[in-house]
Amino acid sequence: MSLSVFDLFSIGIGPSSSHTVGPMRAAVTFVERLGATGMLPRVARVQTHLFGSLGLTGHGHGTVKAVILGLQGEQPHLVDPAAAEQRFAASQEDGMLALAGTHAVPFDVARDVVLHLGERLAFHPNGLRFEASDAAGEILDAREYYSVGGGFVLDEDQLDEPSAETDTDIPYPFQTATELLGHAHDTGLRLSDIVLANECAQRSEEEVRAGILHIWSVMQECIRNGTHHTGTLPGGLNVRRRGAIQREQLEAAGETGDPFHAMEWVTLAALAVNEENAAGGRVVTAPTNGAAGIIPAVLDYYTRFVPGADDDGVVRFFLTATAIGTLFKKNASISGAEVGCQGEVGSACSMAAGGLAEVLGGTPAQIENAAEIGIEHNLGLTCDPVGGLVQIPCIERNAIASVKAITAARMAVRGDGVHLVSLDSAIKTMRETGVDMSHKYKETAAGGLALNVGMVEC
Repeated sequence: MSLSVFDLFSIGIGPSSSHTVGPMRAAVTFVERLGATGMLPRVARVQTHLFGSLGLTGHGHGTVKAVILGLQGEQPHLVDPAAAEQRFAASQEDGMLALAGTHAVPFDVARDVVLHLGERLAFHPNGLRFEASDAAGEILDAREYYSVGGGFVLDEDQLDEPSAETDTDIPYPFQTATELLGHAHDTGLRLSDIVLANECAQRSEEEVRAGILHIWSVMQECIRNGTHHTGTLPGGLNVRRRGAIQREQLEAAGETGDPFHAMEWVTLAALAVNEENAAGGRVVTAPTNGAAGIIPAVLDYYTRFVPGADDDGVVRFFLTATAIGTLFKKNASISGAEVGCQGEVGSACSMAAGGLAEVLGGTPAQIENAAEIGIEHNLGLTCDPVGGLVQIPCIERNAIASVKAITAARMAVRGDGVHLVSLDSAIKTMRETGVDMSHKYKETAAGGLALNVGMVEC
């Protein structure tokens, strides 16, 4: 099965899909492996090693907490953010860790979670290794995992296996935007219809629609939470939350006739989601946590300001965004640690632009144009989080990219779909730019803004 809408849009907690959601999933997988092989009762200690970007920004991105919760059996889509904080604190205070929630072993976070600041594993910058040993110190099992962006995780065995993402069982396989447009041309279907047909190879249409609307409801809840919570964000930068204040200001102003009034609601929604993410709240990867505010903000614009907006439009938006996100995931990367923020905010901006163009009535060619504009003007975007936290510049960057996505969509649907730079070319350029980019601009908190404001984490 090709990538599904439910792969790219998954429910989890902040602040990072690659540094929080992925490592938590890896930890759960490791303890489940111990249980399945019968080794869990013999385990006396589990040590976690974090490499590359995970080691460099492990505290600021919540990786340490994530692996501890995962080892206890917590899963990103089910964990209660408030309870998670309590369990994390208790594990340090008690000096014990209940593996899989049942088997208690001694635990010391300074000893048992090792951040390798100057070392990375070969396959990907986001590497981690778990080691389980018995009372005599003998290693019972050791496993390496890679958090490759958007919450996706590969273990060491999957690196040499053929990709599980085969297209042989779907009606409209595609590896490029050119192939996707070819299906649209040959069938007369909208891009959202093509993706829906592929989704229905795995589940019913009713399940697809209900699942997408549930994801949208979680995004809406995240916006509401972010526009009502006040105070400062955790982590030491003392970044003030602006969502509630700006909501009160906009509600008090009412309809002002200001032509930029709608854009203020757009930026508010993006700020709200990313403040919730930075606070460790419940968010949806879209396609990552670091870029989680863009698609909700653009969807909020659609439902709030576009005449005729309805649930069917929301579903079609998600399906079209999935087609575009799949192209980035397959042909480049959505990992900030691999290609910089162009892979996160750039991909999300492109996905949102394409999704909005679809529900504005755009043709497949206009949608592809919108998506291309969205990524072209994010090429080279670095990932340089101040203090290793998903706050500066991440929160405001989502707000700016949301407006950029709307501009891209509206520009594209005013045209005829003919343009010089293809989406495939822009994605290829993004991948090549990421390869050329210095590692210090790839989610290490060792360059750019992170360096020049004097808050280098390591």
